[in-house]
Amino acid sequence: MNTGRKYLKHKLLCILGAVTILLIYLSSWSCLGLKTALSWDDCGPYVAYPQNYKFIMDDTPTCKTRSPFLVLMVPVAPSDVASREAIRKTWGNEKLVLGQLIETVFILGLPGGADAEQQQENVKQENLLHHDLIQSNFQDSYRNLTIKTMMMLQWLAVRCVKASYVMKIDTDMFLHVQNLVKLLLDPSVAKQNYITGLVWWHSPVLRNPFNKFYMPRYVIAESEYPPYPLGMSYIMSMDLPGKILGVSSQIKPVYIEDVYLGMCLKLLGISPTDPPENTMFIVTPIHPLSDCSLSKVIAITTTSIPQMMRYWERSKQPDAKC
Repeated sequence: MNTGRKYLKHKLLCILGAVTILLIYLSSWSCLGLKTALSWDDCGPYVAYPQNYKFIMDDTPTCKTRSPFLVLMVPVAPSDVASREAIRKTWGNEKLVLGQLIETVFILGLPGGADAEQQQENVKQENLLHHDLIQSNFQDSYRNLTIKTMMMLQWLAVRCVKASYVMKIDTDMFLHVQNLVKLLLDPSVAKQNYITGLVWWHSPVLRNPFNKFYMPRYVIAESEYPPYPLGMSYIMSMDLPGKILGVSSQIKPVYIEDVYLGMCLKLLGISPTDPPENTMFIVTPIHPLSDCSLSKVIAITTTSIPQMMRYWERSKQPDAKC
């Protein structure tokens, strides 16, 4: 009886293993079959080379008539008008902080879906009103975040070389602009080869093909990624966009944008810098933040636009401190 059960168990395990291998095999062939109709970035680790794209909307006065101390670059989906409006009313509207000029612009790709044409017309009309949208001709999607990031760096390297710093920040973040400027004005902060944020050290390369962030060994053989600042928000000195672009052609771009940034930094021999306090950048905060915690942060993830706006309003109160 026991022998029969063992045989049955062994047979079931073999069948399960065979099914798993077959699914992975079919998945890879599905990707290959779609490659011509879509692009490899829809299902593989790589994305199309970022410098194959161009800007189709770029009439913002930022860095044209004057050189800001800090440029805030906000990647955003074309359809996400609500986030852009909220940012324009809150931290994106802070233009002069501690005597330093701040500029905020949004970067986006092409809309998709059945109403793409109408979305694009809406984007054009919005930009006529605000002149703060930078658009490139890649398809705006999660899998194309690396392309969006590299186009952002390309724009900065050409347009904003006289600015001191840039911060890339996502739309779901609350940004305490005064704390950010205070950090950058500190004499101990480097003016070149400087990049900081919530730095991921010794981040493991995930090998499970069913994981969202799966990365095969033929792309990255090492078991750990080079250190990189988490993509939710990071700051860099304005010499870095050009330097990163200079080495980017030597590394085939992967779809995980902050990992790719870390790969470029490693090739440059530049390591990210941890912020002075670990309370400055928080990816999973416990909400609601106390006044004391709020007074120390630079950037934190929020759960909604109203929550972000409440944090901004509270940060402007004179008693919002420890």
